Amino acid sequence: MLIERFRMGLPAITPRIEASRSAPALAKVWLAAFLFALAFLLVPRSTGAAEDPKPTPDNTIHVALANLVAPQKFSRPIKFFVGDVVDRAGNPQPMLITAGRGGIFVDRLPADIVREALESSLKSADLLAADAPSADLILNVYLFHFGLAPSMGDFFGKIELAVTVKNPKTGKSQQISANGTSISHIAVLKKNEMKNLQSDFNNALSDAIRNLLRGQALHDAVVSATAALAPAGN
Repeated sequence: MLIERFRMGLPAITPRIEASRSAPALAKVWLAAFLFALAFLLVPRSTGAAEDPKPTPDNTIHVALANLVAPQKFSRPIKFFVGDVVDRAGNPQPMLITAGRGGIFVDRLPADIVREALESSLKSADLLAADAPSADLILNVYLFHFGLAPSMGDFFGKIELAVTVKNPKTGKSQQISANGTSISHIAVLKKNEMKNLQSDFNNALSDAIRNLLRGQALHDAVVSATAALAPAGN
């Protein structure tokens, strides 16, 4: 009968039966495709978090002043106290210098590095007060950049500071800025790259502290903040 229907040009029954039997298989294919797509969307999130670089002794550098900065001299004895040192750079990983090659980190928070450099330099010149009440002026430091800046094939280290010079007795204050930069070469070996970055940031730190403590802006701010108040009525 089937042969006769085929010869007469009528549709055979068998293809319809096979088509109906293939429906469950097609549903399985769609289900498998959906599960694969769902897994593809979820896996990158967990993988990306697992691949975030972490600081270890082998990828960490020590940044500090190689030589203390000698502050400028003032016309009258001045004692400074370093108050707040606030990191305003907004980096989610402030100690991460570069994520390449498994990451390269500094061993302390940038705010702690800057505080140590500033306090040690002031102390070396006997300009550091023991506490805020005994200080003539308080320096509040805001760190707006501590890291690498865009560069054409080299490491361009940059440290950007904004400092408020405040007279705690009068409340008078003035804000100044100081930046430090340095350039080092990219190396083939990671250990050499870490060495270059350490030298780069040591120099940038020294440049920033020198521009702050020896700059004309600090001189003018000290003169303004310590100027005697004019007598009433004048």
